[in-house]
Amino acid sequence: MKQLVTNPTLQEIIIRVRGQAVILDADLATLYGVTAKRLNEQVRRNADRFPEDFMFQLSETEWKALRSQIATSNKGRGGRRYAPYAFTEHGAVMAANVLNSKQAIQMSVAIVRAFVRLRRMALSVGALARKVAELETRYDASFSAVFDAIRQLMLPPDAPRKPIGFGQK
Repeated sequence: MKQLVTNPTLQEIIIRVRGQAVILDADLATLYGVTAKRLNEQVRRNADRFPEDFMFQLSETEWKALRSQIATSNKGRGGRRYAPYAFTEHGAVMAANVLNSKQAIQMSVAIVRAFVRLRRMALSVGALARKVAELETRYDASFSAVFDAIRQLMLPPDAPRKPIGFGQK
């Protein structure tokens, strides 16, 4: 099987929205070798296959927050005119089924593997937290600074980072 997209690339396009790991419709369409318009058209035609836990449309606030990160042009300048859809792991597989192309089927397997890898990484962080808690009970207070530092490193960032570059007024 020809590897179309490397796994690190897949892991980079999987983002977190509403506490879920998702892929945006434009990225999914690119992976499946179709346009976002065609993907969304097939999704609309098969709406009963896409419940909310498979796919949802981003709110305007969520879309504005992501827009600067993914370098999409503004309305009226050739950019999107509506907020994108976000596909969960199950929605990405279902989209491959409704598209029913060889590339979509191959990529859906790679996407599932990327989601599984991310899930394993999240579980390993949980296992590490349990191990730190266990070690903390064995050692005295002199090691508390070390354990606090490890916990701080395991926390997700507090707030989204400011975009790099010049802003428009």
